[in-house]
Amino acid sequence: MMNTISNKITNVLSDRLGKHPVAEGSTQPYVHSDELMSAVTWQGPKSVAVEKVPKPTITHENDVIVKITACSICSGSDSHIFSGEINPTKKGSIMGHEGCGVIVERGPAVKNLYVGDRVVIAFDIACGQCPYCKRQEFVACDATNDSKLMDKMYGAHHCAIFGYSDMMGNVPGTQAEYVRVPFADVNCYKIPANLPDRKALYASDVLCTSLHAVDMAEINKNDTLAIWGLGPIGLLAARWAQIRGARSIIGIDSVPERLELAASKLKIHVIDRSKVKDIPAKIMEIVPGGVDAAIEASGFRFTSSFRHTVERAIGMETDSCDMITECCQAVRKYGRISVIADYIGFADRFPIGHIMMKHLTLRSGQCPCQCYFKQVFDALESGKIDPDFIVTDVVKFNDLPKAYEKLFYKKDGMVKIYCEPEKED
Repeated sequence: MMNTISNKITNVLSDRLGKHPVAEGSTQPYVHSDELMSAVTWQGPKSVAVEKVPKPTITHENDVIVKITACSICSGSDSHIFSGEINPTKKGSIMGHEGCGVIVERGPAVKNLYVGDRVVIAFDIACGQCPYCKRQEFVACDATNDSKLMDKMYGAHHCAIFGYSDMMGNVPGTQAEYVRVPFADVNCYKIPANLPDRKALYASDVLCTSLHAVDMAEINKNDTLAIWGLGPIGLLAARWAQIRGARSIIGIDSVPERLELAASKLKIHVIDRSKVKDIPAKIMEIVPGGVDAAIEASGFRFTSSFRHTVERAIGMETDSCDMITECCQAVRKYGRISVIADYIGFADRFPIGHIMMKHLTLRSGQCPCQCYFKQVFDALESGKIDPDFIVTDVVKFNDLPKAYEKLFYKKDGMVKIYCEPEKED
């Protein structure tokens, strides 16, 4: 109920503040007047549906239209939208930010891509021309997100994101038969002919984001690492850390299927938090003095303390910092903490004292996929990394609403899905 009320209030506030002009002309695409497509749309907290909506068409000279051949659900960000905890989200918004496909329309200013090219789509939308983009700080792009509410909330602008809230531009997402991609030369990457969609798709987010997490943690040969959350990002971060030569990796979760996947496929040490009361103490038993680095891949919704559970329930705080506190307790002095999970607001009892007194470095931020595409595809082509081990379910497009529920409630062992849109008649 509180999520519904909060969403209504922030939608009204966003509408009253108005919109920024954007370099792509509009965050909303022009659409065909007489052609429809299937898309997954947000209907309210914990409710999504497959609907018929108008097909997008070229809106700006740097656009392409991609026919989606594979998509997925992000068990982190999409679950936050699904739950209604990311505001404001408008009813009917098209979901999803993980997708790949074939270009079927091309704007006249697109230089390096052509109709028929297979491409993966970055979840973050960058213009390529603003000062941030020129420094390759693509998620800080100043020109693609029209939300003034973002500025009010954070005192800074953020790039638009596919299939996310009004604060991120309310850009129609990739869980659809077709998607408009602004500034295609920046936000699409051509898929090598020898890579199938089932591997290439995951470069749209999780392969790049997990590598970004490992970079922020500065993982090097012989490092020790603990990872909070063994969803797709945590699992792939562990794999990237192995590729970097990490000596020891500990994964923490409470979902049996995730723990089993990490232990059996990656051969890392796992801790079942449902059976261990003091996670940092357990890590100190395994690695005396603490690990070199920690990656927080679980997010703002997860609590381990009664206090934060109550405070979030009654609206005293938006985020719980329980997992970050555990990271700070479990790393060694001069340790590094990488926060890759979503955090959106304020948290009580943030462990600033741990950071100061232990000389810790904490880094966070969403992944600029464009910076990682080449590195990820080189690793895919060489076989150094293969995301197939995280895929537990292949689903049909019309079954995506059921998959949202299973992922959110962690049912039936679902960790990551692969979905192909329904074949056209």
